[in-house]
Amino acid sequence: MPSLANVVPTVTNLLAFAGCGFYLLAIWSARSFVRASRKTLPDFSPAVSVLKPVKGLDPDMYASFASHCEQDYAGEYELLFAAGSADDPAIPAIERLQQEFPDRNIRLILCPEALGTNGKVSSLVQVLQHARYDHILINDSDILVSRKYLRNVMAAFAAPASRAAPVGMVTALYRGKAYGTLGSRLEALGITIDFAPKVLTSMFLEGGLRFGLGSTLAVTREALNAVGGLLPLVDFVADDYQLGVAIAAKGYKVVLSREVVETSVPAYQFRDFLAHQIRWARTVRDARPFGYFGTVFSFGLAWAILNLVASAASIESVALLSVTLACRVAVALLVGLDLLEDRQVLRNLWLLPGRDLVGLAVWAWSYAGNTVEWRGEEFTIKGGKMTRVVARV
Repeated sequence: MPSLANVVPTVTNLLAFAGCGFYLLAIWSARSFVRASRKTLPDFSPAVSVLKPVKGLDPDMYASFASHCEQDYAGEYELLFAAGSADDPAIPAIERLQQEFPDRNIRLILCPEALGTNGKVSSLVQVLQHARYDHILINDSDILVSRKYLRNVMAAFAAPASRAAPVGMVTALYRGKAYGTLGSRLEALGITIDFAPKVLTSMFLEGGLRFGLGSTLAVTREALNAVGGLLPLVDFVADDYQLGVAIAAKGYKVVLSREVVETSVPAYQFRDFLAHQIRWARTVRDARPFGYFGTVFSFGLAWAILNLVASAASIESVALLSVTLACRVAVALLVGLDLLEDRQVLRNLWLLPGRDLVGLAVWAWSYAGNTVEWRGEEFTIKGGKMTRVVARV
């Protein structure tokens, strides 16, 4: 029987090679998307209602709000902010926005009803009733966009060729803007080197996108009505993902826009960073169990480091680590710089090995339970839905 001393180096060696394969696939997927996104967009600028749920203050929140008012967009659009209460700290920023951009249609809608465990979706259900137009765009309060944001996103709704599925949703990748702390930098780096490559690879392997990304959820009212609106999502933790799944299941096409937006990553302490990673990992594991298990092959650099340790730094393990690191850096630079235009990735490249080791540990720990921590409360996730954990007395 082979000893543990032989099994561990062999297994980590194979998983590191598999990781290199994933990195090469991610590079191919990213290049394919970049080439496709360079095509000239059709001239299509429908009227759109932009829904922005708010709760508390986010870093650079006002700049994010203002970027939505500075659009080079030929069509009409309105900004509807949804606040859960009249004393929400974000309201003064919205009032300031109304004063500084008087020519824009900006409205604040109070949405006090708690329709389910997901407060954001509860607010969206209520504010949707006030939306005037047949195209709806939802994004978070901390999303900073370019002047071409609406033009690039909405152009994807242009009528497809005959017999093709109509576009029901357009979504977008994003980069993270870190704020000083190690946890914030690790989170932002993970968005670039882990999340975005997996989205692109999934889209390439599955022949298209079948889920949504919360940075941008642009939908037609027809597609939204076909899935029963937003109300069915009030107990889901990954409401963005589930909305895209539901729309795709109804025969509509989900498109990934060429537009990339920016999200502000809070100044997480390391514990907060881990809690957020566990919540995200267990949410994805619940939503895509087979695909999530397969991500074990995406931690090539972590497996190569473990192989180096298990092989006592043999020449072969050093060579494997060198090749794996080169592939990993290539993914980070291609996706980070060329696609996401994430300038922070260069400064944070030295964190790559640690970020991947933490990622592998989070992947393993995600199988230890189905509870998550969110906004200071504990929930269980099952079937995509959240159930609040009631503390025992």
